[in-house]
Amino acid sequence: MKLLLDTHIWLWSLLVPTKLTPAVATRLESPENELWLSPITTWEALVLIEKGRVEVDGDPIRWISDALRAMPFHEAALTHEVAVESRRLELPHHDPADRFLAASAKVYELTLVTADERLLGSGEFSVLANR
Repeated sequence: MKLLLDTHIWLWSLLVPTKLTPAVATRLESPENELWLSPITTWEALVLIEKGRVEVDGDPIRWISDALRAMPFHEAALTHEVAVESRRLELPHHDPADRFLAASAKVYELTLVTADERLLGSGEFSVLANR
C-alpha cells in the first residue's frame, strides 16, 4: 500500500506516536507499505512550529531535515497536475494544504492517512482513517 501522510499524522508519528491508532501505526511500520510525503507537509509543519502550535527541540529547519532523513519517504511532488486537481476536488472547505494533499493522493493514486473528518468523507481519493 502507498501511504501519503497528512501533516498531523507525520508529526504525531515523530512526536506523539500514541495518537496513532494501532492499525495506522502498524501500517506505517510495515516494510510492505511505501510511505509518501508532500512538500506541502514540510511547509505546513514549519508554519505550525513558527506559530508555536508544534514544539520541536532546536532549530526547526534542522529538525525537519533530520526528521526527513530518519524515515525514508517517496516525495509526492507538487506538479501542475496536482495544482489543477486541487481545484477540481469537491471538499467541504478550502484549506490549501488539505487541497494539495488530497489532490496528491488522487493524482499519485496514494492512500491519504488522516484523522481529518473533512477529508475522510470525500470519496474522491483513498483514505486510511486514524480513528
